[in-house]
Amino acid sequence: MTGFSCSRRRYLGTVGSAVAVGSAGCLGSGGGGSLEELTVAYMPIYPDLQYFVMEGEGYLSEIDAEIDGREFTDGPAIVQAYGSGELDVAMFGIVPAMIVVDRGIPAQVTAANIVEPMGIMADEELQALWADHGADAFDVWADEHGQRFRFGTFPQGSVPDVLLRYWLSDVVGVDPESAVDIIEINGANAVWQAIAGEEIDGTSIMEPVPTIANEEGSNVSMFRTASEIMPGQPAAVTLMSDAVRDSPLAAQFLEQHVRATEFIAENPDETAAHVESGIGMPTERARTALESPLSNFVTDPREIEDGTEVFSTFAHDNGQIEQELTTEDIFDYNVYDGL
Repeated sequence: MTGFSCSRRRYLGTVGSAVAVGSAGCLGSGGGGSLEELTVAYMPIYPDLQYFVMEGEGYLSEIDAEIDGREFTDGPAIVQAYGSGELDVAMFGIVPAMIVVDRGIPAQVTAANIVEPMGIMADEELQALWADHGADAFDVWADEHGQRFRFGTFPQGSVPDVLLRYWLSDVVGVDPESAVDIIEINGANAVWQAIAGEEIDGTSIMEPVPTIANEEGSNVSMFRTASEIMPGQPAAVTLMSDAVRDSPLAAQFLEQHVRATEFIAENPDETAAHVESGIGMPTERARTALESPLSNFVTDPREIEDGTEVFSTFAHDNGQIEQELTTEDIFDYNVYDGL
């Protein structure tokens, strides 16, 4: 790197948290960003698969900064870390990313990771009832089982949760708060365990849970895919702080992101090995999950524009964000377009 640069850790320790949120890096004298390190948040989930490929294939070494990867279990924790100035880049859900933008933290989405990756899974008994009763199947289920149908998914405000509530309210036409029970569960593995233990009757979830459920012979199976519910449905995205977007590192990171997206499409066997090491799913199952209609890995942020507008309206109406954000508020297309 050229010009003046300093340690981001030393910089944040010097200026205090208020300024750190607005200046998440050490700017060079020429006005461009000059970061020695990028702190990248990610989650051990399928929609963040590009990160595991970039790490496993050595692509991160092509970036002119040290990469400090940090694993988080949920989006709200990443939002909190972003708010305290700890992160430069985050690969996580579109709704938590909106919350970061809504709070005035200087950051925007520069890439999508995946499109239409979620599905609504339901007990096959409910699916049979649906054929005869439609949305009234939830009432019939409650009468026959003595309790409401139980959906278990990620915490409220997460992408799976928003998709589930959108499907129930805007597509099916029932009140999510009274028609069913929605149980908060942290992590895809915990969702599968709840299915296997018959603690829940359905879920809104991404791979690899549908593949695991199918191979284990579960009564809970795919009922509706995101493409049927909301074409262009967004999920995990790549959010960058302004200091990163104003530096050459933004394009360098997205170049490797594109490489990873192409690698996933062209090398499914090798990608499955990265799933095993990064997410902990056995390679054979990971390979099967890559053939799923939910495994649609992309980089172009415009792939999720339409769905993001729907999510913004829904997140605003449900109080997750204070203002209904536009695509211009959320996305910075310049980095991708400049590749």
